[in-house]
Amino acid sequence: MATAVHCVFCFEILSASLDSRPALSLSHIQELWEQYQVSSGKGTRDDEGEGDSDETDEEPTSRRPRLRTGFDRLIAPSISSASSSSVPSTISTSSSKTHNSSLGSSSNSSASSFFSTGRKVSAQSGQAQQQAPTPSEERPLFVTWNAISSRSGSKSLRGCIGTFEAQPLEQGLKSYALTSAFEDSRFMPITKRELSGLEVGVTLLTDFEPAPNPTSWDLGKHGIRISFTHHSKRYGATYLPDVALDQGWTKEETLISLMRKAGWSGRRDDWHKVGDLQVVRYQGKKMSMKYNEWSAWRKWIEMSGLL
Repeated sequence: MATAVHCVFCFEILSASLDSRPALSLSHIQELWEQYQVSSGKGTRDDEGEGDSDETDEEPTSRRPRLRTGFDRLIAPSISSASSSSVPSTISTSSSKTHNSSLGSSSNSSASSFFSTGRKVSAQSGQAQQQAPTPSEERPLFVTWNAISSRSGSKSLRGCIGTFEAQPLEQGLKSYALTSAFEDSRFMPITKRELSGLEVGVTLLTDFEPAPNPTSWDLGKHGIRISFTHHSKRYGATYLPDVALDQGWTKEETLISLMRKAGWSGRRDDWHKVGDLQVVRYQGKKMSMKYNEWSAWRKWIEMSGLL
């Protein structure tokens, strides 16, 4: 599962890019984070769940405000081969050279690998999935940036991009921390003045398996990845495990929304009539962290002379 260190690393990568400075490595951050936790008497946060995430000390889902996003596209919204415009690239041609130089080739894989789980996924044992992965281990992953309102505390999506192709964690987190911050075509690139109002979420994906039928998955536990054929065109899209709960959707509402996201325009009551609707379910516990927690750690290592 994702850990607090992964969130710290994403904030470090984004901050370093915005400040045009070198970023600390994932292994170095792991060492410094452990020292920070011990010095502050907190132990380690990595085994304590999500900390500042949506699922900790929150109101029940029915009373939680919805994210103001609609999650129109986490990655490519459609895999229809009929129109190239229906499969936008995760990399924007208008991005700056600084951003592009840090991304690497893996950033382009989210669309091309949309229906490929990656060779490492199925090989993971249950025991291995429960352990904190090393920087060199390969995992499918998503990075999400939310903007937190200073007045109401409400969240709004600021960027979310990932891949189903297993990535070495250090390379994958670095690539998608920046790609989701700067290259999500739904939003303007994140700026330095926004940094203090951000929250990052990291989801490492595991346990991919075909669902026996479209509703054979559990809300809050599974993410789903759908594919179907409509009017001789092939479509596909995904929602991460936390999306349906955050939006307050039922399974049917989730499926209809996801089909709309993929590009289906039929009547909502006809969703079950779509031919060849296939659902792959997967799991992924999201770890989230707000800027102030990363900032406190960063100030501690600077004051301690550990840089």
